[in-house]
Amino acid sequence: MQLGLENKKKTMWAVGLAVVALLAGAYEFMPMFMGPTPVATSNAPVTGALDSRAPSRRGGKPGKKTRPENLDPTLRLNLLASSEQTMYEGNGRNIFVSQAEVIIPQPGAPGNTDAKKAEEEAKYRVPTPPPPTPIPLKFFGFANRPGEPKKIFLSKDQDVFIAGEGEIVDRRYKVVRISPTNVEIQDVVNSGPPQSIPLTPG
Repeated sequence: MQLGLENKKKTMWAVGLAVVALLAGAYEFMPMFMGPTPVATSNAPVTGALDSRAPSRRGGKPGKKTRPENLDPTLRLNLLASSEQTMYEGNGRNIFVSQAEVIIPQPGAPGNTDAKKAEEEAKYRVPTPPPPTPIPLKFFGFANRPGEPKKIFLSKDQDVFIAGEGEIVDRRYKVVRISPTNVEIQDVVNSGPPQSIPLTPG
């Protein structure tokens, strides 16, 4: 009979421990099923609550009053008038151009870009010889007879000369060639090229 009583005690102790464990577990998991704790409501304006918490969020010092935000939607005409009276005073720079325009000075006289080139060409240019002095003789007729070499009449001032090809007149003018319309005469003193003298009707 004593064995039965001992078994009942053990069973009661086991049941009691199980109930205690069940209550402890229910106490731990009860907030999860109950939901969040309700916050006490207040009749104070929301802006005041926001202002009181603002220093802690922004890192401000506790006890320092913050400036409340102005949420007044009224149009303030005095501020608009003062902004309209503001005049822009620039420094002379065009804000639409990235840099100031460069003023190119006007040349005083037309430039000559080929001046140096002309000077270089002048150094190697062969000078042109002056034109020969005109021979002061006039050819005014023929003086030959049939079967004789051709001879012509030449005059200088008041003097008249008769000469054929290869002969020298007035000690310096050589008759080079005689043709029906002109005669070629060379100045042997100046060694110039032969000059053509046309036939002048007498």
